[in-house]
Amino acid sequence: MSLLEQLQKMLDSTDLEVTDIQKKQLVQLVELLNKWNKAYNLTSVRDPKQMLVKHIMDSIVVSPHLQGERLIDVGTGPGLPGLPLAILNPDKQFVLLDSLGKRLRFIRQALLELGLKNVTAVQSRVEEYQPDEKFDVVLSRAFASLQDMLFWCKHLPNENGHFLALKGQFPDQEIAQLDKQFEFIESISLQVPTLEGKRCLVKVKRV
Repeated sequence: MSLLEQLQKMLDSTDLEVTDIQKKQLVQLVELLNKWNKAYNLTSVRDPKQMLVKHIMDSIVVSPHLQGERLIDVGTGPGLPGLPLAILNPDKQFVLLDSLGKRLRFIRQALLELGLKNVTAVQSRVEEYQPDEKFDVVLSRAFASLQDMLFWCKHLPNENGHFLALKGQFPDQEIAQLDKQFEFIESISLQVPTLEGKRCLVKVKRV
């Protein structure tokens, strides 16, 4: 089964609306990741079919829960979940932030080859990044603890903005220990086709 067929099969078990062009871009992104991974070691996932599940599907299931126009993906690594989400949301503007140069080189090459115009790649430590305009959503996947994310990123959302953290199991303890300047809004359970283990999206805002 080709990567495109496998992607289609997984999409069929979701409510996501993805155009043919977007499907091709998502597959192309996997192929680029696979190619660059050999030299740059961008991800521990080696098998392109596993990348489709663990990187692409795991990212795009967040898409229906994105609000606003301006989003930042902090500690994006090789552009996850930012690149797949930017492919699915051409009407939104994404900033992909990471401190490692090799990851940014990959992201910039991917933007070029995928023809994405709605992404800005920024190399910076998150606590040092001072954007001209704040964000509607501050997104992270596989970033440290919730506390660390909120502490490092508290200067990034606009006054109506919020944080979205992609987590495995619901982080009861991290929620219980939230600083008083943050308020837990909700946790959304995510269904990732064929992925073992739980996924949830934790939504928090600054008080």
